Amino acid sequence: MAFIVSDFWIELLRAFFLMLIIEGMLPFLYPSRWRSLAEKLGQVDDRSLRITGLISMLIGLIALYITR
Repeated sequence: MAFIVSDFWIELLRAFFLMLIIEGMLPFLYPSRWRSLAEKLGQVDDRSLRITGLISMLIGLIALYITR
């Protein structure tokens, strides 16, 4: 019995895998800088992190819309 996956899920998986590659570059190339950044992020309040995450998502959404 064959399991058929739609094109949407394949593209979503590809995007996820690309994100993993990009996210892994900093700790691989600059481990001490990444550790320092992670420590500083631990001191940032939740509201600031949420706003930064929202802005990041909106920029990504707009960029996807423009490039599609």
